[in-house]
Order: sequence, then structure tokens, then C-alpha cells
Amino acid sequence: ACAVRPGLSPRTVGRSRGSRSPAQADMLLDEITYVAILVGSIPIGLCLKHTGSVTREVGASVIGFSIVAATCGLHTIHSAVCIIVTWFITRFCSRNCYNLTLAWMFLYLLFFRLLILFELAQPSPFTNAVQLLLTLKMVSVAAEMTPLVKETDRPGIHPPPEAAPTLRRILTYSYCYMGIITGPFYRYHTYQDWLGEKDLAAIPSLRPLIHRLRWAPLYAASFLGASFFFPQSFAQSEEFASAGFLYILLYTAAIFFVFRMRFYTAWTVSEASCMAAGLGAYPVSSRPKPGLGPSIKAEQTSEPKVYNYETIRNINPYKTDFCASVKDGMRNWNMTVQWWLANYVYRRAPFHARMLRVGWTMLVSAFWHGVHPGYYLSFLTIPLCLAAEGVMETGVRERLGEWGQKVYDGLHWFWALRAYDYMCVGFVFLGWRETLIYWSHLYFYQHLLSFALFATGYLLSPADRRSHPGPPAQPAPPLSPPTRSPDNMDFLRPPPAQHERELPSLSSLSVTPSKASTTATPSKASNSPTRSKTSTSLTPPSSPRSSKITTLFRSSKSSVSTVPPTPSSSPQPSRAAIPTIETPPSPASSSTTSTSSKKKQ
Repeated sequence: ACAVRPGLSPRTVGRSRGSRSPAQADMLLDEITYVAILVGSIPIGLCLKHTGSVTREVGASVIGFSIVAATCGLHTIHSAVCIIVTWFITRFCSRNCYNLTLAWMFLYLLFFRLLILFELAQPSPFTNAVQLLLTLKMVSVAAEMTPLVKETDRPGIHPPPEAAPTLRRILTYSYCYMGIITGPFYRYHTYQDWLGEKDLAAIPSLRPLIHRLRWAPLYAASFLGASFFFPQSFAQSEEFASAGFLYILLYTAAIFFVFRMRFYTAWTVSEASCMAAGLGAYPVSSRPKPGLGPSIKAEQTSEPKVYNYETIRNINPYKTDFCASVKDGMRNWNMTVQWWLANYVYRRAPFHARMLRVGWTMLVSAFWHGVHPGYYLSFLTIPLCLAAEGVMETGVRERLGEWGQKVYDGLHWFWALRAYDYMCVGFVFLGWRETLIYWSHLYFYQHLLSFALFATGYLLSPADRRSHPGPPAQPAPPLSPPTRSPDNMDFLRPPPAQHERELPSLSSLSVTPSKASTTATPSKASNSPTRSKTSTSLTPPSSPRSSKITTLFRSSKSSVSTVPPTPSSSPQPSRAAIPTIETPPSPASSSTTSTSSKKKQ
């Protein structure tokens, strides 16, 4: 920093840091409490893993409730009220429990954030963290009770519950100590699987836990060192405001580095506490995903099962730091919450346009984080960045060669990381005035650059791709069945009738019967084929991509004829490439066909 701005000396930085204020002392005490809770959860999980189902359920909930009561005090009543009302909704309003629970939890979250307007005691940061995670859990419980969500779950992975969860089970799920303050979020089904696992003690957890924690000391040391040399308070001083653009740009990157290291440390240790208890362990063959759990049914083999803990994975530091785009960075940051937003907000948004759905999701995410204007300023910048990189992918990257795309990807990575530096300002300073003043020091360069990139990519994109920017979708094979996954609703359609048959797309058709049957070949001289009194036509589809031809087998008196291709259709293939369909004739059809042949002759 001193090298970039010569007028700023280390002594000046030291004066700007100054002594700790009472608010900073309280923040330091909260940080120590967070670390103590997270680290202490690891040995507790190792002990609970070797107990029975009832002991795990009661023990985990008692420990979690004790943590909430000790850190929140009288504000524990907020979580208790939310849990009881949610149970009442799922018990007596099961048909619309998802919409009612979503409205109830977010309205209560608004009331909770505005307690200061009612001249009530302001809750502690721990209470706010508990309410955030509890909102996700309660909506998840209600969503898993709705018919839509039960239908989209693949059969055999998570059978739908026969009745609403009991009040005891919702209480124990809500107050389970794992992830109660820092996350990760896990579904009610994941919690049920943890309680019902009979061989939980045999599932390895110690070695995966150590492997997950191998970088945690480096994250913690980087956080402490960077926060000491780049304090947040200095960014609000008059000396910082008079610095140059390049200095502020580099300092913004340092602030985001401190922000990342703090959450890398917290989320890594929180994941380790879940792994110590065996929560979120599923066979690798079931392809678990963060937040969701198993995406397919596990294969039943005689070989020993191999488990992983992807279900409770909340952060991928490497892919976050080296993300290929803004979209990829979002997918690898707070991954379980991203899954919750994608499935419970984005896919249920009251809009059809993709950018409107993304904007709606970011708005809900900002409201979930808090009511501070900085959240909204940052989150509502994300759709602009996503739109810019989408049209640039279509209009610029696809036109480049191999080396050009590598250079484009490097520049894209640098821009994406600077975009996150820019948007991190709203999370750090929270207020709209402080955020806009900081962005004004940077001349709002990210907003202007995103608009310029969007305009450039839009003008260079093909006209038919402007409404759907990004990489083109790969077409599925013609005869491949629909993929049955929780993200695909095609498998809910009824199967085709027995009289329907899928055949390749044909431009002409030759039907060669057996001895007594008829050969129907399109005439070369005219476009009208020979027809009998009652015939069934095999008409090729107008689109060359279509692969379905419906053949209707009627009475035994019917014969087969064909309709030749229209002049605009594809050229006729050679006779060797024409498929042959043999139909067993009946005596009636044979006599009718022979009579018509004699008349023609």
C-alpha cells in the first residue's frame, strides 16, 4: 500500500488503525465465541457418532439448545415461536404449507430485523445467525411436504413422508448443534438419514475430517495477518478517500481477501464438525450434491461402500479463488444455501425470463441476509454481471480460436474476481451511503464496464442467440429416454401408447411385403402414390429433427401406402439405405390387393 501511494507511510496506517473501540472489543469476543463453539463441536460429534439413534437425536438437540440459550439469552424465544408456528402449519395446513411457511418465516424475519423500530431489545449477532439458518430449515421442512417436491424426488432415494413431522422431530432438527450458527444447511431428509443410519460408527469420518481441515490453519493465519495490515476502519478515513484509483482498487482486493479467509476458516471447521458426527455421509455411487444429498439411488453391490461428505460441503476455496466466471464463483460459495435458493426461490419465481428470475432470487437472498442497503446494492449488481458474461460468451468467446479462448478465459477470471471485490464493499460497509461513496472513489467502474461488455457482446451475438446467451445447449440423442433427475420433469409425463412406435426420420419409404403382400413404392413420375380403398399412411415428419412416426394397425382389410416427400424435404436416399418394413398380410388383404393390381394392369 505504501509503495502504491508514496504519501502514505506505515505510521499513518498505524494511526488510522488506532486502539480498539468498545464495539471492536465486543466483535473480538464474538469471534472467540464462534471459534470455541466450532472447535468444541468436533469432539462432541466423534462421541455422538458411536451412540444410538435416540441418544443422537436428544443429545444433539440438547447441546444445540444450550448453545442458543447461552449466546442469545431471552432472544431464544424468537426461534421457539418460529418452530411452533411452522409445526402448526405443517400439521393443519399441509396442502399449502410451503407458501404459508415461506411467508411466515420471511415476515417474521422482517419483524426480527426491525425490532429497533418497536423499541425492543436489539438481538445479538448470534441470534441473527440462528434465525438465518432456522428460516432455511423451516422452509425446507414445508417444501418436502408439498406434492410438487415429493414428485420431483426420484423414487427410492427419499420416500415421501406419510404424515407431517411431529413437534418433537421438528424441535430436534431445528436445534441440532451442527451448523446451528454458521451452517452448513442440510435438509430434513438428511437429518432423518443421520438418525436412521444403523452402521454410522462404521462410516469413516476421522480421516476425511483431517483431510478437510488441512488448509484451515493457513486460512486462519491469513485472515489474522491480512486484517491487521489492511483494517476495514482505514477505508473510511479521509486519507483513504484522497488516495488514487489504483491504490483503492488494490485495497478493495485486500478487503475481499480478508472477507474470504474469514469465511473459509469458519465454514471449513463447521463442515468438519458435521463430518465428525457422520452427518451428510452418503455412498459415492449415489452422487451426493451440496444441500440436496443423493441425486440417484445408490448401487447395491457386494463390495464395501465408499462414502463422501459432499452433502454438507459449503465452500470450495480453490474453485472460488480461480472461478472461470461470476456464475461459477457463486456455485462454489456458500454452496448449500445456493442450492436452497436455486430450488426453493429461483425455480418457483413468478417470472419466466431468466434475468428476471435471477434478479428475484438475488433480491430474496439480500432480504435473507438482512435489511442493510449494502446487501441490496451488491446483490442487484450480480444480474448485470451475469448478463454481461453471458452475451460475451456468445458473441466473443465462441468466435475465437483455441489460444484466443485461453486468453479470454484468463481475462474473464481477472474480471470476475474484481467484480467480487467490488460487490464485497456492500457486505463490509452495509450502509447505502458508505457503499456508494466507496464505489464513487472507483468511479463505479464495474457497473460501467459491465454495461459496456453487455452492449459489445449483444451486438456481436447472432440474432437467434440474443434471448438465450451463453454456451449453446447440446442436443440430446434422437432416441434417448428423458433423464430422470430432480431437475427434469419430463419423466412425469405418461408413457406412449402401445400402438405408437418410434422410427428414424424417413424422406421416403419402401414397404416390401412377403409373398402375398403388396409393395408400395412412391411414383417417380408424379407426387401422388397409389392408394387402395382403405389405407394407412406413413407420413414423414416435416422437421428433420423429429424421430417419431405413429403407425396405426387397423383391420385386416387395410393395406399400406406411403406419402412421398415434399419438394422442400431432404433428397431421397439410395435404395440401399431405404429401410424395409415387412407386414404379415391376411387373406382378405391379399385378395383385395391382387384385385387392385389386376385392375391397374
